[in-house]
Amino acid sequence: MRKMQDKITSLLNEIKQSTAGSAEELENFRVRFISKKSVIGSLFSELKNVANEDKREVGQQLNELKNSAQTKFKELINQVDQQKNSGDSIDIDVTLPDGGIELGAVHPLSYIQFKIIEIFERIGFNVADGPEIEDDWHNFSALNFPENHPAREMQDTFFIERDPDILLRTHTSNVQVRLTENERPPIRSIMPGRVFRNEAISARAHCVFHQVEGLYVDKNVSFVDLKHTLYHFAQEMFGKDTKVRYRPSYFPFTEPSAEIDISCQICHGDGCQLCKYTGWVEIAGSGMVDPNVLKNCEIDPEEYTGFAFGMGIERITQLKFRVNDLRLYTENDVRFLKQFRSLH
Repeated sequence: MRKMQDKITSLLNEIKQSTAGSAEELENFRVRFISKKSVIGSLFSELKNVANEDKREVGQQLNELKNSAQTKFKELINQVDQQKNSGDSIDIDVTLPDGGIELGAVHPLSYIQFKIIEIFERIGFNVADGPEIEDDWHNFSALNFPENHPAREMQDTFFIERDPDILLRTHTSNVQVRLTENERPPIRSIMPGRVFRNEAISARAHCVFHQVEGLYVDKNVSFVDLKHTLYHFAQEMFGKDTKVRYRPSYFPFTEPSAEIDISCQICHGDGCQLCKYTGWVEIAGSGMVDPNVLKNCEIDPEEYTGFAFGMGIERITQLKFRVNDLRLYTENDVRFLKQFRSLH
């Protein structure tokens, strides 16, 4: 009992003499005297070893010690706060204007991507994502690309040198493959993201750009569904007076395939440099999902059909805001970005 009382007296004196001039010293006091693993907590654990006739007296002394520590801790908190406030007192003229901090602007590519997602979400599409570093199967083979297809050549694709089967995705169609491998129809999703092509950077081309692709697979999906979906998108994005036309085309992963044109937003069909005086501007490629692609993803083409489409976000942004140089999107020129402050 005497040994326990000596420890209590020693700790009580230590608590009374404790000071704290910083948050660190305050925390040290808390850990030593207040926390669950404090020295006071250890003494409470030792109380079971005290003789039964002495436990009441020693227990009262421990409670007084604990209360003293908590009272002292509150005093030290006030002490540290007062020191902090006194040290931060600076003469400030609150009538002066602020520093004029300017708010940033939404990047035009981000704005258009959000807008595209919003349009398709309203008609039942969800958003899917996938890896930018991909293997040959998901980027090419599963999508019905022949072995000798030009897109596999080095001038179009960034291959990883250590493994010729690994590459930077050239389109977000790889997400479509992964989606159909892991989910069963009905599937209705769009896939926005960055893609990479081994091309020279110029005003009309870049090695890094953005796409949004879409996929709808279900029973009895037809080309009419595709036409109405993209017609709805064009009018929502560019306005009710926008005209849409479909031109036959070829893509390895769709059959039949079509490219989508809209009436030029600058000359309104009269002819200008952007539309090459045709009155039409291409915005997307599309088509019915090739049965071989469905088979590769273990979906029965006799039971299910689907359509797919893909468009470049840079192209849509160019038409929407009349940006004539793709390099402006990635140069982070503040003069260019400030022009989009009104976007929200």
